[in-house]
Amino acid sequence: MKKITYTLALTLLALTSPALFADEAAIKKALSNFMPGGQVDSVKPSEVKGLYEVSMGGNIFYSSEDGKYLLQGQLFDAEAKKNITESKLAEVRKASLDKVGEQKMIIFKPETSKHVVSIFTDIDCGYCRKLHSEIDQYMAQGITIRYMFFPRAGKGSDSYKKAVSVWCAADKNKALTTAKKGEHLDAKTCENPVDEHMALGEAFGMNGTPMIVTQKGNILPGYVPAAQLAKVLASE
Repeated sequence: MKKITYTLALTLLALTSPALFADEAAIKKALSNFMPGGQVDSVKPSEVKGLYEVSMGGNIFYSSEDGKYLLQGQLFDAEAKKNITESKLAEVRKASLDKVGEQKMIIFKPETSKHVVSIFTDIDCGYCRKLHSEIDQYMAQGITIRYMFFPRAGKGSDSYKKAVSVWCAADKNKALTTAKKGEHLDAKTCENPVDEHMALGEAFGMNGTPMIVTQKGNILPGYVPAAQLAKVLASE
């Protein structure tokens, strides 16, 4: 009797579970057709009945259960006054950065690290240079900085070539500081993650540099002074 009851319960759960009504294959196909080259990381029910949350790269989309209709935008909980999409995006950003890994970043780390931020930078960007010129102040605040490249002029530009040369240098940290000062840097080429950095920045919706991503996955656009950044990170 217990076995029959248990089996019946599982059957009812399967019949009523909203996740099972979604055609995951159809949703993945629809997004792949809509965004060729993209890869769907997950499909799961959203907080809205009949709408499915789709994680793709650094983005979140919403889909009908058959994948025919796709939405991109912010989903709010009006009662709780909470931006549901942004909180989910923060988690997606964290996972995306973890996937890239620190071996593909240039890291400046203080003796005692209290916080970690990932910064998309352009070697020729004025505020990027200002931020890096104050690197000692960030270190004094206990902030580990993990640099990733986003040359705004695009692939093949002088800024892009400088980013590649920095990555290919024997001492990446020293080369980055040299380049940020506008000093001569020997041109080099090698296998590098610059394209991967740029693709991730685009997925994060970058519209300028520097762009700071906190350890919680939140975005701080533009230059933020060391003391102010430390306060923001402590409040997280």
